[in-house]
Amino acid sequence: MAADPYRGRLEDHLGRLDHARSRAGQLTTMAPDASVFSPPPWRVSLMAALPIGLCLLVMAVPAVGHGHALAYRTLYLLAFLAWVPVLIRLQRALWRAGWSPWKTVPLLLAVTYLMAVVNNVLGFLLPEAMGWSGAQPPRWPRVFFGIDDCWLALIAYCAANALVGHSHALKEAQGRQAQALLAARDAELRALRYQLNPHFLFNTLNGVSSLVAQARGEEACTMLARLGGFLRATLDRPSHEVSVAEELAMTETYLAIEQVRLGDRLRVEWDIGHGVLDASLPSLLLQPLVENAIRHGIARRSAAGRLSIALHARAGQLQLRVVNDLAPDDEAQGGRTLGHANVRQRLAWLYPQRHAFAAGLEDGVYVVAIAIPLQRLAPRGDAA
Repeated sequence: MAADPYRGRLEDHLGRLDHARSRAGQLTTMAPDASVFSPPPWRVSLMAALPIGLCLLVMAVPAVGHGHALAYRTLYLLAFLAWVPVLIRLQRALWRAGWSPWKTVPLLLAVTYLMAVVNNVLGFLLPEAMGWSGAQPPRWPRVFFGIDDCWLALIAYCAANALVGHSHALKEAQGRQAQALLAARDAELRALRYQLNPHFLFNTLNGVSSLVAQARGEEACTMLARLGGFLRATLDRPSHEVSVAEELAMTETYLAIEQVRLGDRLRVEWDIGHGVLDASLPSLLLQPLVENAIRHGIARRSAAGRLSIALHARAGQLQLRVVNDLAPDDEAQGGRTLGHANVRQRLAWLYPQRHAFAAGLEDGVYVVAIAIPLQRLAPRGDAA
């Protein structure tokens, strides 16, 4: 009955394991799609017009002192600046509509050509509007010709704005891909964490069953009570990394469960170096290693067995070493267990190319050695 309050949480826990694995598989197959993006901010599109506007200003310099040429250049510059917001709106609408370049380019060429024609019309009307004496009457048939400067400036702006839009789309796609990879990493890490508890739970309940079969009811109840505390602390851990102090406390809770079953046959030695308690390491890193050491080593012994756990900070690394005695007839303790495989995968996700994992026989004992980057865990609640 002691485990009943946790039945619903365990069922939910196993359901999240399946969901996390499914989500990890979906996210890792996602590829960036540069065709789905929001247009660049208006200020960015407006800044794309600055180089072209400066070119038009430079082109107006030689016209100084040559009659009304400067007035025409000023008119065309102002007309260009007036057309820029219109072109921005048009290009943004085409991007949102998903138009292909093969449809967009001809449309923009046609629209900018009409804008250049309007500029020509304004140029023909300028002498009359300014009241210049001796001005030649406008020759309207030429309104559709001689528009090279105006048209090229507008085309150049459309190209510059398209380049800005493409760059913005690429950054957005890269950002989405980075988010997808982070989400996939988070989902896979959760799946690996959720994988451990059912495995541990099976082993622990099997131990409870053995105690009951041996008529050791009081010890079985104690073991169940400690199991409840362990599950309460592990099922809802929000972070993939915890402090060494938290992980040691969790490991001691697990060892207390095993101590009920094994009694004096389990002898634990701790070697915790100075200044490592606030270092970070993956949540539930120690427990599967300790569980393997007990299950495959000490629990198979008839005599007492030693389990040694050491943690030290050296050369910018947090070094973990778990050593356990073997059964007398066991010379090849299996290293390809669920716990070891799980730890390897989690280390690969959290510290790619920055960790070390080794496991095997060494002088008649089984040794697991891990090294990860030494990082300090920020105190929780500082922002409150």
